[in-house]
Amino acid sequence: MSPDIASTIFSLLVLFVSIIIHEVAHGYAAYALGDPTAKLAGRLTLNPLRHIDPMGSVIVPALLVLTHSNIMFGWAKPVPYNPYNLRNKRWGEAIVASAGVLTNLALAVAFALLTRFALGSGMLQFAQAAATISFVNLFLGLFNLIPFPPIDGFTVLRGILPYRYSVGLRNFEDRMRTGGLLTFVVVLFAFSYLFSAPFSHFVSWVFGLLIGQ
Repeated sequence: MSPDIASTIFSLLVLFVSIIIHEVAHGYAAYALGDPTAKLAGRLTLNPLRHIDPMGSVIVPALLVLTHSNIMFGWAKPVPYNPYNLRNKRWGEAIVASAGVLTNLALAVAFALLTRFALGSGMLQFAQAAATISFVNLFLGLFNLIPFPPIDGFTVLRGILPYRYSVGLRNFEDRMRTGGLLTFVVVLFAFSYLFSAPFSHFVSWVFGLLIGQ
């Protein structure tokens, strides 16, 4: 197997696993706040069969990686939760939405530190693997902070704003969600054409800071 093919396969695996971890983090956050919906649905597990979405977990990530897109993104089946079960009514939805983002960013920082250590120790192959894991999670985490539905950043924004403003955002989100998967695909492609280059440069800049380069 050529190095390029091996690198592509590894990147896809990292992206797939990172997406699953992101979703499980949502479920655990909701469970910690008193909502057992994800647990009862059997979604508090890293078993990929419980989370895989053929389009978002396989097809879209594969196309993005194989076409050398500036975007590295995908999604799993959303982990269900009931906001009315959350003990923290004021901040609950924002906490659940931010859990996946914070998990990806924490992984990005942890593996960036491992990358620094490996580079300093001359373990170049390990450094390359750790850097890939860090970069993928950094990209996922920052991308999910974008405040546009159905991306997590919008839910976080809606959750932290005063009620009189959040109601308008919820109505906007409900209208967007009527488009289903089509809405998200349109947002993804619009982003890729309009903002992917500056966003990728920003992610690369942050990544360089994390690994010290």
